Amino acid sequence: MGRAFEFRKERKMKRWGHMARVFTKLGKEITIAVKQGGPDVVGNPRLRALIAEARNESMPKENIERAIKKATDKNTGDFKEVIYEGYGPHGIAFLVETATDNNTRTVANVRSYFTKCGGSLGTSGSVSFMFDHKCVFRIKEDPAKPVDIDELELELIDLGVEEVFEQEVEDEDENVTKEIHIYGEYTAYGALQKYIEENGYEMLSGGFDWIPNVDLKDVTPEQRSTLDKLTNLLLDDEDVTNVYNTMKPE
Repeated sequence: MGRAFEFRKERKMKRWGHMARVFTKLGKEITIAVKQGGPDVVGNPRLRALIAEARNESMPKENIERAIKKATDKNTGDFKEVIYEGYGPHGIAFLVETATDNNTRTVANVRSYFTKCGGSLGTSGSVSFMFDHKCVFRIKEDPAKPVDIDELELELIDLGVEEVFEQEVEDEDENVTKEIHIYGEYTAYGALQKYIEENGYEMLSGGFDWIPNVDLKDVTPEQRSTLDKLTNLLLDDEDVTNVYNTMKPE
C-alpha cells in the first residue's frame, strides 16, 4: 500500500467526527459548486459528486435543496475557498482548507487555534510545498461483483490514476463493507469521474485531498495529544472543511 492508503486510514474518521459538522461542510461545498458550475447536475460533475456524498452521509434531501437554493439567493454572501498554512507544535506542518464568507473572522479564529496550541500561522506557500493536491474518489464495492483492484488500476492509468486500494469500513451497527479508493492527479478529476459513472460504479464521494510528499514525523503520545487538540479545534470551526498535517499516523 502507498502513501495515500496510510494517509486515508489515519484521517478517515477524524474529519467526520460529528453529523452536524458533516452537513455544514457539505452544504457549503454544494453552494460553492453551484455558484461555480450552476445548479444543473447533468452539466456540473462536482455537484453530482457532492450530492452522492451527501446522500451517502444521510444528509436530508431538504438540506441538499437548501444548499443549492442558497447559491442562487442574491442575499447570500459569496463563500470563498481559502487555504491557511502554518506550523503546529513540534514542527508539524498544517494545511487548513476553509469555505468562508468572512475572511477576517476565519483568519482570526484559525490564528487563535495555532497560538493556543503553541503553533503559528504562516504565510501562503510556507508549507503547501510539502503536499501534493490529488483528486480522490470512493466507490462502493458490490459483494456480488468483486472488483479486481489490479485490473481496475491498469484501466485507469491512462486517465491519470496513481493509486487504487480497498478499505474495509465499519458502520455504527458494526457491519463491515468494502470501499474502493481511487487517487489520481488533480487534473484527472473529470476523466476519472466520467469513467466511474459510465461503468456503473456507485460513487460514495468525489473530491480532492492534499497528500504529504515528505517523510511524516514521529511524535510521542504526549506530543500527539497536543497536535490532536489543534486538529480538533480547527475541525470544530464551522468555516473549516479539512485539515491536513505531516504527523506520522499511529
